[in-house]
Amino acid sequence: MRIEILCTGDEILTGKTINTNYSHMAWRLGEVGLDVVWGTTVGDDREALLKAFREAATRADAVIVNGGLGPTVDDLSQEVAAQAAGVELVLDQEWLKRMEAFYTRRNRVMPPNNVKQAMLPAGAEFIDNPIGTACGFAVNIGKTRFFFTPGVPRELKKMLDEQLIPRLLKMSGVESVTRLKRFHSFGIGESRADQMLAGIEALANGVEVKLGFQAHYPQLETKLAARGANAEGLARALAPVEAEVRKRLGNFIIAEDDQTLEGVVLDALRKRGGSLSVAEMFTGGEIAARVSPIEGAESVFRRGVISRDLAELSRSIGANASDISADSAATLATALRRGSGASHALVSLIDLDQGADRIEFGGTICLGIADADTTVSRTARLQGGREWLRIGAAELALDCLRRHLLGLPVDERVDFERR
Repeated sequence: MRIEILCTGDEILTGKTINTNYSHMAWRLGEVGLDVVWGTTVGDDREALLKAFREAATRADAVIVNGGLGPTVDDLSQEVAAQAAGVELVLDQEWLKRMEAFYTRRNRVMPPNNVKQAMLPAGAEFIDNPIGTACGFAVNIGKTRFFFTPGVPRELKKMLDEQLIPRLLKMSGVESVTRLKRFHSFGIGESRADQMLAGIEALANGVEVKLGFQAHYPQLETKLAARGANAEGLARALAPVEAEVRKRLGNFIIAEDDQTLEGVVLDALRKRGGSLSVAEMFTGGEIAARVSPIEGAESVFRRGVISRDLAELSRSIGANASDISADSAATLATALRRGSGASHALVSLIDLDQGADRIEFGGTICLGIADADTTVSRTARLQGGREWLRIGAAELALDCLRRHLLGLPVDERVDFERR
């Protein structure tokens, strides 16, 4: 089955907004065995949209249209869809009631222009959007089935998984279940992971497994996509493959599926009744910002200290560190733990290169971790520019804390380090 993704919006066409919706849709469809053969971007222009819809109807079996379902004058998808399908726009009373209830629950009055979102082409199939006011729908234009989705990413993702993919699989005649297993790692690059996992698909018992990678520094996502006749059989077939991935990638795996590195750290602290304080240079509170918003962090996260100046950081902690070194990081971690009353403390110090931002720009990261029984430290050099260093330093710090909490070696080198 030939699928086209058609994204609308001047902000997408001009590059003011990065089109992450397209990449997510194409990636998810590919994972379930559905091929995207065309990708189109159109601005908020009636004639351009009408032409794009009609052309897509000549070459695709199904088209996913993303965007243009809002309440403003530049949201044109419903109107142009009706014109292309040769039908009138009609008011969907049920969706109008749902929108009004949506605003009532939030103690707000629905603006009059939101009624526009309940106007659908006559005879359109309703596609539910349980978390927003943009009504999804499907309609035939020629012999092609068009599916219209909201541009808000979280609304699109939920609709894609729960509404569109099942419909598209049915259209394609595929009768099977799919499973996607994800491993998140830090410290190894895509090429190395590919070598480490060579031939792993063959371990699946009678099920086709596709191995894939998605690098988004500083993490690497390793994916196992599989299809089978039923969920139980698919899980059994994938079990030895998943076990082998854990074995080969080892300590570099920081989380699985919907877990996050900071979530794993928080869970490890919570299980032992622990708590955490952090102190950071240069990362601007990145470490604290990743840990503190998580549900349950209020019982674990004690204190965050942020400064670009070592002397100021030391005074805030109540200790004396004269240089940026592993020993200083360990000293500050011990003082921070005692002063804040936390069971664990993490300190990240960074000695930055001098000069303008550039690819060779980097810094030496000195980490200290203290608990009631021991203090450990770690030194590493990262480079690649200021933002690359900031993100990498925060990831390294959290990963070292994860390793310490799980009894893993803290000083294991990562691929991003420079000697």
